[in-house]
Amino acid sequence: MAADQGAGPGRGTGPGRRRAGPSRRLLVSGGVAAGGAFAAIGTDQMLGRGEDTPAAAPGPAPLHGGRTEPFHGTRQAGIASAPQAHATFLALDLRDGVDRDGIRRMLRILSDDTDRLTRGEPALADSEPELGLVPARLTVTFGFGPGLVARAAGDAAVPSWLRGLPAFAVDRLDPAWTGGDLLLHIGADDPVTVAHATRMLLKDCRGFAALRWRQSGFRRSHGAEPAGTTMRNLFGQIDGSANPTPGTAEFDRLVWCGDDHGWLAGGSTLVVRRITMDLDRWDRLDRSGREQAVGRSLSNGAPLTGSREHDEPDFTATTAIGFPVIPEFSHVRRARSDNPTERIFRRSYNYDDGPTDGRVSNSGLVFASYQADVTGQFVPIQRRLDELDLLNEWITPVGSAVFALPPGCAPGGFVGETLLA
Repeated sequence: MAADQGAGPGRGTGPGRRRAGPSRRLLVSGGVAAGGAFAAIGTDQMLGRGEDTPAAAPGPAPLHGGRTEPFHGTRQAGIASAPQAHATFLALDLRDGVDRDGIRRMLRILSDDTDRLTRGEPALADSEPELGLVPARLTVTFGFGPGLVARAAGDAAVPSWLRGLPAFAVDRLDPAWTGGDLLLHIGADDPVTVAHATRMLLKDCRGFAALRWRQSGFRRSHGAEPAGTTMRNLFGQIDGSANPTPGTAEFDRLVWCGDDHGWLAGGSTLVVRRITMDLDRWDRLDRSGREQAVGRSLSNGAPLTGSREHDEPDFTATTAIGFPVIPEFSHVRRARSDNPTERIFRRSYNYDDGPTDGRVSNSGLVFASYQADVTGQFVPIQRRLDELDLLNEWITPVGSAVFALPPGCAPGGFVGETLLA
């Protein structure tokens, strides 16, 4: 109150009046009070009780471009690693005259430059070294086709499954997307990193092999969804709900090749299928029809008999009039087997090549299936899908290739040592 009295109405500063102002006593007592208040405020701030205390400015968010995935190890990176946002698959054919020693030199060069690039260092003869400084979880996975295995170790070293998949009625395969002697699967969370690594590794190969095909794909950008979220394909489906979990005994059994696989022990196998998706015709199907074709809810990927993505489908459940809730022709029903060994691990990527031939879309899926046994795991699933899968009305496989993925290597070594030993 005392402080307010010096500024009230009618207390001007005309002649004969002393200028209103605080008295010495007021200043002293006010100073003591203010000092006590400041002390109290300071104590509250130290104790975290200051209501108006500004929060400390947050530091800059950490950059994900510096994150790395190790190249060396008993397994190749890019299989069990969390899938990155961007990927390019390169298939190459060996040049005439490239023999066992030539393959060894090529794989040594590729392994050395891959090690550098995945650590965020420029490749050995990198003409744009600044582009190699952002690894963004770069991985490069090497795959061998039948031609490379035969030249490196003879025809007897080529497994029967590596010579090609059986014919499927739904396939309309184009040689432009089929086969190959060497596969390089390049993945990272940054598209510039993928583009630069692609160029560097193709330069390493040019004296030994020529590009046969190149397929690039994408997922959601890094950080767009919580880690571990199952991807969606361009049909809007959640794609890969039934995947085994890396690091589990089930994953190890289904994905990694055992000691009985000879030079491939500790590695895996890969089937790459380019699948076109007719989005223009898919647009004409209502939501209920789409969910019946898939066998899962489009909103969260739950089976039609469940409420959450990872609920186990109940294929015995029926509607009020006796029809299966999950139709026999649905994708989830045809892909599922009672045999627990008939499972795969998929790391697929969307592609969108833009409109063509009067179509609004030219899109699809670069489907990548990893398994320990192509014949015992992938082929039975694909046969059931080939026989009766309603999704075949809107999808067409136009490319197919099979590769052996050798184990990883130690520092100073190279991928493919077991084949060339």
